[in-house]
Amino acid sequence: MAKRPSKKALPSSQQSGAAAELRHALARRIKSELVDVLVELAQADRGILRLLITRFDVATSPDELIAATRQAIADATRFDKRDQNSNFSYDDQAYGEVKRNLDRLIALGQLVQALPLAMELMERGSYQVEMSDEGLMTEEIEDCLTVVLTALRTCDLPTAEVIAWCSAMLDADRVGFIASEPLQSLRSHHQATTSQ
Repeated sequence: MAKRPSKKALPSSQQSGAAAELRHALARRIKSELVDVLVELAQADRGILRLLITRFDVATSPDELIAATRQAIADATRFDKRDQNSNFSYDDQAYGEVKRNLDRLIALGQLVQALPLAMELMERGSYQVEMSDEGLMTEEIEDCLTVVLTALRTCDLPTAEVIAWCSAMLDADRVGFIASEPLQSLRSHHQATTSQ
């Protein structure tokens, strides 16, 4: 897969030596100085911010989760149009953040707020797949959507809303195969419920 590569790493012998020296230097610092450095790094790099929020299970409000998810969707689906029709790199860690945030929103009882985010992911993600050579990011998109689809199977939203959302998601899919089977199955399930 052409996942976005990390920054160039040092050879392993230099890595272990540099890591040991860094550990030694950090051990001599006070806690508040280390916290300031971590926050500074997180503000400068969204990848580090995502890593720290996940690692330390930082609580965020639904509004903050929605904003963070929108940013993660933008990061995950970003690509250079000059690279279309190739296996360009993409940010699989951002896709992981999208999935975690959708799951957290649903756990907070915010399924209704997760639905437009899933739609945004379908629109932007299917465009990314369409512009790539082999659509390597399809699996990541489907993993993110599975969280929402699973919640919709047992939710108490009106059946007509679920059917309409499934239809809109299928229409938004520019390539016609991203999570199409589970979306059609969910829609059919709810349609059968209304006809009983």
